[in-house]
Amino acid sequence: MNVIELLAEPLSYTFMIRALSVTIIASVLCALLSCWLVLIGWSLMGDAVSHAVLPGVVLAYIVGAPFALGALIFGFLAVALIGGVRDTTKLKEDAAIGIVFTTLFSFGLVLISVTPSHIDLNHIIFGNLLGVSSADLWQVLILGAVTFAILILKRKDFTLYAFDQTHAHALGMNPRIIGALLLGLLAMTSVVALQAVGVILVVAMLIIPGATAFLLTDKFTKMLVIAPALAAGAGILGVYTSYFLDTSTGGMVVLAQGLIFTLVYLFSPRQGLVATRIAASERRKSLAGVR
Repeated sequence: MNVIELLAEPLSYTFMIRALSVTIIASVLCALLSCWLVLIGWSLMGDAVSHAVLPGVVLAYIVGAPFALGALIFGFLAVALIGGVRDTTKLKEDAAIGIVFTTLFSFGLVLISVTPSHIDLNHIIFGNLLGVSSADLWQVLILGAVTFAILILKRKDFTLYAFDQTHAHALGMNPRIIGALLLGLLAMTSVVALQAVGVILVVAMLIIPGATAFLLTDKFTKMLVIAPALAAGAGILGVYTSYFLDTSTGGMVVLAQGLIFTLVYLFSPRQGLVATRIAASERRKSLAGVR
């Protein structure tokens, strides 16, 4: 079997095509959003929203509604609750996030434990890429397209908000509205990624690509290209590797992203650990030569 036949083998199965499609859509969308999350410092917020959707998915199953609808409602609810606790108490944002997301996530776990089901609701927590249905794929496509379009159309506003909220306000923008919109898109993106890697690993897809791109370039416009490209490549690599090694698909996708980050962290030309150590060593040698 040659290389082309080997690469084409997984594509002979419909479930693998759906898995690849969902992975690429979720990876690109999460990577695009992660660029702003990393700059603003909202990594923990991504963790909170991704975990908080769990009870919404279980309740949607109980009433027979689409999983995405329940997840979306609880994603927005989590954002509202975090903002409410932060604005009406002396607690800082990180404390509000910790309280809301752990409470909602625990509520979801309790619901799973008491809900009789003919399907494995644990797939919500750990993901079930190979079990994605055509209906799930259409949900991901629609939500992904809407979220992607808004991110692209409002990218300048989001970027200004990330760098300088005071300047954004001086230009006539409302930072609170922009922040709320970005959090709403975070909730929608979490729902999309939920189909791919489950509640637990969504946060990785919302952080790693942006962090990786941040180490590779100082220009934000380049980050918006590098992060989705690396995430899509990691997604494809993860799905193929899981197929041939018979491992967890969602876990392998995130592991591939983690490995790429590790390589960039070590060997990035500007900010890589190896490059900075070499540059520091050369500076010491040049200073010693001058003396």
